[in-house]
Amino acid sequence: MSETESVTQNGADNGESVFTVGIDLGTTHCVLSWVDINQSEDTEVFQEVLPIPQLTAPGTVEEKSQLPSFLYQAHRAEISEGEIALPWDPHPEHIVGEIARNLGSKTPIRLVSSAKSWLCHAGVDCKAPILPAEAPDEVERISPFQATCAYLEHLLNAWNNQHPEAPLKQQDVTITVPASFDPAARELTVDAAKTLGLDQAILLEEPQSALYSWIERSQGEWRDQVKVGDIILVIDVGGGTTDLSLIAVTEREGNLELTRVAVGDHILLGGDNMDLALAYTVKAKLEQDGKCLEPWQIQALTHGCRDAKEKILSDPEADNIPLVVPNRGSSLIGGTLRTELTREEVNRVLVEGFFPKISVTEQPVSRARTGLRTVGLPYAQDAGITRHLAAFLSKQLSATEELSDISLPENASFLHPSAVLFNGGVLKSDLLGQRLMEVLNSWLTGEAAPEARLLEGADLDLAVARGAAYYGFVRKGQGVRIKGGTAAAYYVGIESTMPAVPGMLPELQALCIAPFGMEEGTEQKLVGDEFGLVIGEPVRFRFFSSTVRRDDQVGARLEHWSEGELEELDEIEITLPVENHNPGEVIPVHLCAAVTEVGTLELQAVSTQDGNRWKIEFDVRAGEDDCESSETDVHQE
Repeated sequence: MSETESVTQNGADNGESVFTVGIDLGTTHCVLSWVDINQSEDTEVFQEVLPIPQLTAPGTVEEKSQLPSFLYQAHRAEISEGEIALPWDPHPEHIVGEIARNLGSKTPIRLVSSAKSWLCHAGVDCKAPILPAEAPDEVERISPFQATCAYLEHLLNAWNNQHPEAPLKQQDVTITVPASFDPAARELTVDAAKTLGLDQAILLEEPQSALYSWIERSQGEWRDQVKVGDIILVIDVGGGTTDLSLIAVTEREGNLELTRVAVGDHILLGGDNMDLALAYTVKAKLEQDGKCLEPWQIQALTHGCRDAKEKILSDPEADNIPLVVPNRGSSLIGGTLRTELTREEVNRVLVEGFFPKISVTEQPVSRARTGLRTVGLPYAQDAGITRHLAAFLSKQLSATEELSDISLPENASFLHPSAVLFNGGVLKSDLLGQRLMEVLNSWLTGEAAPEARLLEGADLDLAVARGAAYYGFVRKGQGVRIKGGTAAAYYVGIESTMPAVPGMLPELQALCIAPFGMEEGTEQKLVGDEFGLVIGEPVRFRFFSSTVRRDDQVGARLEHWSEGELEELDEIEITLPVENHNPGEVIPVHLCAAVTEVGTLELQAVSTQDGNRWKIEFDVRAGEDDCESSETDVHQE
């Protein structure tokens, strides 16, 4: 009997958790890893990555460690009966994974991608059928939320198929999210898990998860590689996003402690942007030869450039990779188009375009947007990852002021990291990683600071899932835990009462409801402040966040703030249930904010008259029809 089977029989049959499971719902790939709970810290952690059965072509199922985060909306005549059968379902509702990516590279108008990035798009209803974004009417569309559920369901079924005695809904599950995910995107992720019966799932920030994985892989030697006073910079450049976090190393009672002190903005900039940049580089070559590409061909060319890029970056001998541009017929543009991607083009476009050598004082370029634009993701305007990094480190100069073990020189103009941990598939390239370290260290030496060292041994493809599984193990009391709490301070807008004045809106204050670093499983009550809550008619709530205001405590009111200090989140329009009151009545309430054990933010208004509670949720990226439903948005308890 194997170790896994033995553990399973000892626990799962009784409905007890025997594994901690980590799920990385990535923008371009999903991974599931697990750790056996019944082991001690004194032994090497027994951890595995789930081999995920998935279709790679019609009728062909293979096991891979990663499930590509793609969903394909096939034409009914495109797939024959039985060609998409999976080991657990002969007729799956959705085509996801490797086969979706492969089919989508040929017919991109039917391909759903970047669903995770859409979850954090404030301008759309994430539960509305909007993907593929630019597909013609004949292509069936689904919502970003449905796509996320489809990937998660595939992982759940793959796990249950291989561990029938230990169903996933009975295990401790941790799902990772970008550190920069706002409350609404976190709620949507939790909602997806609950839709599939994973009510016990909790959230963990991806950069923290990557560091947990590095700690686990070091087999206890991590304490020899970092020291008190270190500031670890986690740089996660994935397929769709760039995620930045700072983690300080301090000491308490002789033991090392890790504290996440800062996270960056949600930057939609990653490998997808690089593939698109290469595609337009190749497109320009074709246009010089008199060839004109249609939009769907550019999408297909982007997929081809991704594969060619990976070959060039991984193989020193590969200097020129041939590319074939799909065509609907020879009469369209004169026959099949063939070209190539060269190493020189990859170096020029990716290294110089995305990792330029700049000074630390440079900021990301921001340009005025046009009044009308196509529907799409709010990608970063500046492709220079090094500029985003410079802005982040400069903005977080004071992030460690409260930590006595961390000190910066008086002349520092940005926070000086002393160690760097890479994560994300983009940084598997030595060429790109070396350029990033070169630029960062040029900033440090420019201020007479020691160069940052790169922490070796990270698994850039699987680290996030492995770290999430290990985190579940740590929560059982084993190993070191990274302190963090909320990655930002949160505020709700309070409108002042004032007489009507022509041309002047009522003044708005920002009331702090959750301070920076508020721990999971805690709540803060604003019992000293009483507010009027309008019920029974549509009202709007405005929310704000700040990653730089660290001293604001619950109840603090901001009447003025400088540009960049506060970022406005989604505005929520809802109708609060009336119950035993009259529509339009103003109820005196005090506020109560909580960070749940799951890792989501919750705001409640508590009546000072009868104790009734109205919960104002952050998972309302919905249209007007949905906002009018009090059942989904607000709960009276």
